[in-house]
Amino acid sequence: MPDTDDARGAASRVQDSRALQTLARVGFAMNGVLHVLIGGIAVGIAFGGGGEADQGGALGQLAAQPAGAVVLWVIVVGLWALGLFQLLEAALVRGTDGEAWGARAKEGGKGVAYLAVGATAFTFARGGSSDSSDQTESLSARLIATPGGVVLLVVLALAIVAVGVYFVVKGVKQKFRQDLVVPSGSAGRATVGLGVAGYVAKGVALAVVGVLFAVAAITSDPEEASGLDGALRSLAELPFGTVVLTAVAVGLVAFGLYSFVRARRARL
Repeated sequence: MPDTDDARGAASRVQDSRALQTLARVGFAMNGVLHVLIGGIAVGIAFGGGGEADQGGALGQLAAQPAGAVVLWVIVVGLWALGLFQLLEAALVRGTDGEAWGARAKEGGKGVAYLAVGATAFTFARGGSSDSSDQTESLSARLIATPGGVVLLVVLALAIVAVGVYFVVKGVKQKFRQDLVVPSGSAGRATVGLGVAGYVAKGVALAVVGVLFAVAAITSDPEEASGLDGALRSLAELPFGTVVLTAVAVGLVAFGLYSFVRARRARL
């Protein structure tokens, strides 16, 4: 089909452009900044501190800094470029079998996620604010109040848990090595260590988010679905919660540091 081939060729040229690839690498680095900040906030929570350990909390911290507005605009541009890159990656997947559609869904999901965080950063960059926990609770409340919405909320919960499990498996099996050119020597070992710790920690956090969505659906209480901040705070309530939350928080910082390496050495 000539039209399809032409569209695929145009998408490929855009994706291969030096400008988009450079900005996508900036996106990886800015994603790293956010994870380092979220992990730092979570460490503080583990020891009785305040703050919101999610994207909104991290962006709010940046907005309060003297040069924070500049960094926020860099985050917006970088994450939107990275989101576009991932959507193009999804569009360029060939095939019509289940594996191909699974790859499209995975890459497309990444793209949507980066664009969404970039949109939140855009709100802060323009001087506004956004509460991720409130948005999550509002979404849950709307679903619970909609006919069939509880089922959709359960499906969403299972999907988030599945993504969390995917991150844990990717970390444990070191499948992230396929995403970048791993440095040699001690730098390579450090990169792999950061990747393992980071992916496992992020997977655990996402899985807990999914569990909280499921609890909200079962109890018809939207306040149970409190997003990443609520998930991390729930870890603190477990036996040895301070240790557990600190470990996950340090892992999120590790994911951020891994993202800095990926920004330079990603396979694009």
